[in-house]
Amino acid sequence: MATKLSQLIMGTIPQLRYEPTAKRVRASLGRDTVVDTLQACLVWEPRRITPIFAVPEQELHAELTAPALPAAPVEEHPFALREGAAPTTLDPQTAFGRHTIAGEELDVVTATTTASRAAFRPEDPDLAGYVVLNFNPFNWLEDDEEIIGHPRDPFHRVDIRASSVDVEVALDGVSLARTNGAQLLYETLLPVRYYIPPADVRLDLLEESPKRTVCPYKGEASYWSYPGSGKGRNIAWGYDRRFLDAAQIHGLISFFNERVDLTVGGVLQPRPVSPWSRPDGPSGPSGPVAP
Repeated sequence: MATKLSQLIMGTIPQLRYEPTAKRVRASLGRDTVVDTLQACLVWEPRRITPIFAVPEQELHAELTAPALPAAPVEEHPFALREGAAPTTLDPQTAFGRHTIAGEELDVVTATTTASRAAFRPEDPDLAGYVVLNFNPFNWLEDDEEIIGHPRDPFHRVDIRASSVDVEVALDGVSLARTNGAQLLYETLLPVRYYIPPADVRLDLLEESPKRTVCPYKGEASYWSYPGSGKGRNIAWGYDRRFLDAAQIHGLISFFNERVDLTVGGVLQPRPVSPWSRPDGPSGPSGPVAP
């Protein structure tokens, strides 16, 4: 019997998962180097969809100490990965301190700074000798390039393809964009996103939003709202130019398929169910996570 790979991947989410990376991984806290290693692993705690770094404890340039402060309560933000599924997967806005395996929380202490409960020593034999570091307090490099949001997942792809298909975006019967020059962005486990040239978007109907989100694969996103509808808050976005990987969508604008009427090739598309079906979408401990 054939195996549908997406179901296989989603079936592992309740488990503790890890994968070594060949990249040079560095983290700093203020002026202090915390780790510089070629032996890092990516770790997904059970119920998590985004990875985090685990590094060899012996390679830390910092001290790990018992927490100086009591643990603050951490609110869970569960969601369903697909329509009809139970909302058991943790939205990335669920903070690092909500661990789903046994282990020990630790402070990370450098010569000048302390990051409270920023390390976690898991009780798992396959991760013996490793500590997991909270992404948020540190500045991170893979080789010599900055990474933001969370580490990139080696099993997660982003492919962008040019298309001449007719695309129209509408809300409450008002056309907000129409183009035959979209760039289609295909991202693992997410709906197809249609990135539209600004000349084909009714920018006169939209207003800029203060919201900002980050994506490890595409950069920092700025948002627009459509004030003509009560359902139009933060409904469109575009990325900055920091990542060459996403050059094909630089300067373009996309709308949430989940919250607009999207017609592609003359066919009205069903609204997909995803973490971004609600107006604010998910956000992570290092800042909101982009679609």
